[in-house]
Amino acid sequence: MPTLIGSVQRALRLLEAVGSHSDGAPAKQLAREAGLPLPTAYHLLRTLTHEGYLRRECGVFVLGDAAGRLAGGGLQQKRRSMILDSLAHFRDAIGAPVYFAVYREGEIEVVGVSDTPTHPACEEWADFRATGHAHAIGQCLLGQLDEKTREDHYDRHPVEAITPYTVRDKRSLEQRMACLERMQPVTERQEYALGTVCAAIPITAGDTAATMAISLPVHHENRLPSVVDRLRSEVGALLSTLSFSISI
Repeated sequence: MPTLIGSVQRALRLLEAVGSHSDGAPAKQLAREAGLPLPTAYHLLRTLTHEGYLRRECGVFVLGDAAGRLAGGGLQQKRRSMILDSLAHFRDAIGAPVYFAVYREGEIEVVGVSDTPTHPACEEWADFRATGHAHAIGQCLLGQLDEKTREDHYDRHPVEAITPYTVRDKRSLEQRMACLERMQPVTERQEYALGTVCAAIPITAGDTAATMAISLPVHHENRLPSVVDRLRSEVGALLSTLSFSISI
């Protein structure tokens, strides 16, 4: 049996006791609930307070910022796990790599990717954030932004060709996006990576610009329309999960 560290166990019991009282509790009550001698409880409470896991307010102890960060990290991990599970579902359903991305704080962020050895994802050979104009994910996200936000993005990440097929300038990109109907899939052919075609569908989740995307080898380009249609139907069934997870 592994060696258990008693002081850690006792500290955790105290944290659980404090967490059960929304308005906090005094040391004597916490010691009793944690099953600890009062001197031991005092020592651990002082240590936990010093480290930021607890705060003492008006004679009672409440959870501190450090404990909140632990809880937040757990929620973030849960959300990320939900996204990855959803992506794996989509990947298996359509037989292609699947990507989930959002536009957050002025940058394109690929939150999750799910692929298999037989259907590998597109390699990020050039920073996705800086080359949003060249791939379907970025074009789909940029198309959901207002003009001012897009201009700010272009100022920081200028439109320039990275393959012979990449859109050449900002004006051409804007004209292309203007022709797209609302919620229409965005497709690109070898604009980001030679030998690869991609498609992205916009996801509506509050005010956050988001997208689901897939990629295929260029010699499977004929599959793209049917794969996109299947992805759209699958996303509709699991949109609530993505909407919950979008703040990850």
